[in-house]
This record gives sequence, C-alpha cells and structure tokens, in this order.
Amino acid sequence: MEKVRIGIIGIGGMGSNHCRQIAENHIPNMELTAVADVRECRREWAKENLPDTVKIFETGEELMDSGAIDAILIATPHYFHPELAIAGFKKGLHVLSEKPAGVYTKQVREMNAEADRHDLIFGLMFNQRTNPVYRKLREIVESGAYGAIKRVNWLITDWYRSQAYYDSGDWRATWDGEGGGVLLNQCPHNLDLLQWICGMPCKIQAFCHEGKWHDIEVEDDVTAYLEYPNGATGVFITSTGDAPGTNRLEIDLERAKLVSENGKLMMYELEISEREHCFTTKEGFAQPKGEWKEVEVSGENSQHNGVLKAFADAILHGGELIARGQEGINGLTLSNAMHLSSWLKQPVELPLDEDLFLSELNKKRKNSRKKKTSSGVTFDTTGTYGS
Repeated sequence: MEKVRIGIIGIGGMGSNHCRQIAENHIPNMELTAVADVRECRREWAKENLPDTVKIFETGEELMDSGAIDAILIATPHYFHPELAIAGFKKGLHVLSEKPAGVYTKQVREMNAEADRHDLIFGLMFNQRTNPVYRKLREIVESGAYGAIKRVNWLITDWYRSQAYYDSGDWRATWDGEGGGVLLNQCPHNLDLLQWICGMPCKIQAFCHEGKWHDIEVEDDVTAYLEYPNGATGVFITSTGDAPGTNRLEIDLERAKLVSENGKLMMYELEISEREHCFTTKEGFAQPKGEWKEVEVSGENSQHNGVLKAFADAILHGGELIARGQEGINGLTLSNAMHLSSWLKQPVELPLDEDLFLSELNKKRKNSRKKKTSSGVTFDTTGTYGS
C-alpha cells in the first residue's frame, strides 16, 4: 500500500474541508476515494466539487462496505462517532475521528477496546497539539526545570457564536442531538491541551450556565475550579457569548510563570524558586527577583493536515499519531465532570463515576427539545478551517 484510501463520513463544514485538502493532494500519503452523507444537498455538493473518482454514498455503512477504502474519517454529529468507529473497526478499517471522540467516556472506552481487538489504528483530530506554542509549553512543564505546577488559569472566551450558528442544525445545542454546548463542541481542544500539558486534576467544581447568552438548552458559559493531586489549583473559564473574547493561558511554576496569549509564549523566570525564597528571605514584602522574556518556539503549525499525515504514516509505516484514541478519554473526562458537578451542584472527584454521569445525561436527553433548522447560515472555514 503506497497511499491510504480514505472515506469521509459526514461532509458538512469540517468534513468538506477535509475532502478538499485530501483531494487537492495536500496529504501526499492519502487518497480520497469515498464520501457519505445522509443529506442530499451535501451529496450534490460532492458531485459538483470532488473528483469523479470519489464514490458517493448515502450512509456510512454503505461506504464502509464498498471495498473502496482502508480507513474512515468521521465528521458527523458527536453521538454518531462511537457507533461509526466501532462499526469501522469490525469491518477491518482504521479510524480517525473528529473531536470529541464521543459524548461520554464509557463510549470512548468501547471504541478503544474494539480498536485493540482488531489491532487497528485509532486516531483523534486534536489538531491544536501541532501548535508550536502548546508543544513548547508541554516541553517546559514536563522537563521539571522550573519545578512543579502551582496554579493554572485558562480564560478561553474567544469562541463567539451567534444565534444563527446554533439555529443552523437541528442537532446543534441540544442534549439529545449534541450532548452539550461549549464544553463539548468548541472546548475539546482546550480541555485536551489542559490535561496534555498540566496533567489530570483530582477534583472539579463547575458552574455551567445553560442558555445564558443564546436561546439554547445547553451550556454557553462555564466557570470551573480544579484541584490537582500535588495541591495545585486551576480555573477554566469559557463562553460563546463574549465579544471580544480572550484566549490567555497562565501556568505558575515554582520558578517561573508561563503566559500564552496572541500566539506568543512569555515567561517570567525567577532567580530562585518561590518556595525557597518564601522560607529564606527576611523581608516580609520582598518578591523573588526575576525578569520577563519571550520564549522562542519553532516547528510547523500543521493543524488538521498534520493530523491527517500522521494518521496515514501510522497506517503505512507504524509512525506516531498526533493523538491516540486512548487519549480521548482524558479531555472528555474533564467536560463530563464539569457537567456533572454543575448538575449536582457539588464538587466531583476523579476518577469520574461514569455510570452516574450517563444517568444524569440521559435525564437531560429525555427532556431535550426538538427544533427546526434555519437555512442560509454561512460559516467562515478559511485558515485552519474551523475547530
């Protein structure tokens, strides 16, 4: 096999952009051979915009049974990710899933178990892991050169969405159609990065405001407090209702403060550890000395295409994935725990009680309202084509 023949299930905003990138040969070790979408309008789009060699199907099952593919990329609404992935593994296909891997962690465990059962590649579209700033942050924290984490603050409110966005799909912003709001749609990248860089907390208290800024039933404004096993604390704040929003990640270490904002990574490097200074200085108000500097970062910010290339390389040559299927559990655990804490109005300890979460989610799904889809809504999918 010289190229991975891939079929894309779900060719809406994200799926159609993946189609273009592969069809235009931006992924040299991958070939688009099939697509599927239950909506006739998207199949018509495929006929008009994709090469004639690409087979077009109505369902994912038809695509998977076609014999035209070696792997599938799933870009459907969230609840279908596990169902399609497991079906793909059973048919001997490698799987790359858009984020999140599923709506609740028990689903993702089932996906991983099925992938292992058939010895197949399972990757996740966590494209922000290719960002050199976040990669450098992880490198610094993991090195231990500046001591342990003391505090983490991430204010990530530049996910602004209008009511038109939420009205654009009957599945959007509903418990039964999407399974959540900003935590499950926009923030899987941030929650994945949070645990990838800083590790997993042991306790979460969250306040998820449902329909605070929009006419929706799921959360669009969240403030969460985190506690870590070493005593560090954190705050995670996000919203789709702030304009202009902010994306500022601060990590306080014992001998440095790291700040990621506006595409730059700044560090305030202390001359000695704050812990050492605290217990040795004879001055009550004296802070440890240090200075700000910009941290140089290097490397390609390959985003979605980097994930696709790595996925194909893992299949063809045993290369490393950007994010393995097993890693989809951690970030989803954080969002599940935030939801559960807010619903129960109490702190939630990790490991998460997965059965309790699913029980509470199903209560929300039972009362989920049906809605109509608005037409004529436009999305800007330029640049790194959305996330």
